[in-house]
Amino acid sequence: MRGTVLITGGAGFIGSHVASELLKAGYQVRVLDSLVTQVHGDTPSRPAYLHKDAELMLGDVRNPDVVDEALAGVDAVYHFVALVGVGQSMYEIAEYTSVNNLGTAVLLERLVKHPVSKLIVASSMSVYGEGLYLTPSGVPYAAANRTTTQLKAHEWEMTTADGTPLRPVPTPESKQPSLASVYALSKYDQEQMCLMVGKAYGVPTVALRFFNAYGPYQSLSNPYTGVLAIFASRLMNGKRPIIFEDGQQLRDFVSVYDVAQACRLALEVEAARDLTFNVGSGHFVTVREIAIKLAQVLGKNLEPEITGKYRVGDIRHCFPDISLGQRVLGYKPKIALEAGMRDLAEWLERQTAHDRFNEMREQLASRGLVM
Repeated sequence: MRGTVLITGGAGFIGSHVASELLKAGYQVRVLDSLVTQVHGDTPSRPAYLHKDAELMLGDVRNPDVVDEALAGVDAVYHFVALVGVGQSMYEIAEYTSVNNLGTAVLLERLVKHPVSKLIVASSMSVYGEGLYLTPSGVPYAAANRTTTQLKAHEWEMTTADGTPLRPVPTPESKQPSLASVYALSKYDQEQMCLMVGKAYGVPTVALRFFNAYGPYQSLSNPYTGVLAIFASRLMNGKRPIIFEDGQQLRDFVSVYDVAQACRLALEVEAARDLTFNVGSGHFVTVREIAIKLAQVLGKNLEPEITGKYRVGDIRHCFPDISLGQRVLGYKPKIALEAGMRDLAEWLERQTAHDRFNEMREQLASRGLVM
């Protein structure tokens, strides 16, 4: 037996896969999760997909007594608790800040009294805002941004202030964050608090910036979850996926099995301490392409609907440079997109999805967050 690991938020999509990965590697796993209804349904219970050998504790990470109990006898911690969703974070500001920021602060205060051998915190690609862009001469352009005037004119692509086109390239961890939503701000706060407090108290800490993870167990009825799950819930209900802007946004879609591999390596590799790593596949596709591929593997003859509208807080292109994780962690993505999507489709065939996309869109539009 290789010690006991606590995963906060471990009954969620990524956390449950990490639990399975760690159990397979010989660790004992304890999960602390509050089973929020938006993810787990109106009458939440222990998810069937959560590994049978994972100990589940029900509780809120904002409660110090609950966290003390969860940390008893624990050797390492994965902090995955977070409300997820760029759009929703822009109107449920207090709740996102409470769960994501305050929850992390409470955990860190308790960790001072219950020191562990390593802390791994889940961060997000959202902290970058726009990815890295180069000018035609190959110089990084730090101020890549789109104005409201450009967006209203459907000028989607990134340019310099004088209108010169910019070229998107893989984004390294060294890129200066550009926080475009309350969610992004809270994820950056989570990772930086963990790194800062970990360094102060001698707890080796790793922040993992996840890109677009996909795979089995993702919540299909949460309209603020990952884009592939949202597209799947539409397709499974005989509806076309709906895409903002023109569908040519570039993203990296990474299998949740590869994400789980990166998480285990972050725990086991001695050199992984006080560092931040991108976690992606190392490949990118357009959002329109991914919607078409998903429809094909699900056997649905439904073309995506391109709206030409945009959401406040959305970014144009962002895909990762994963070379630091490859070099330090030995991280090697193993699941190609086609194989990963076939695996996802097989799981989806056994699921029921409630399409709540229009509800989400109306919530955002009523607040002027979709234009």
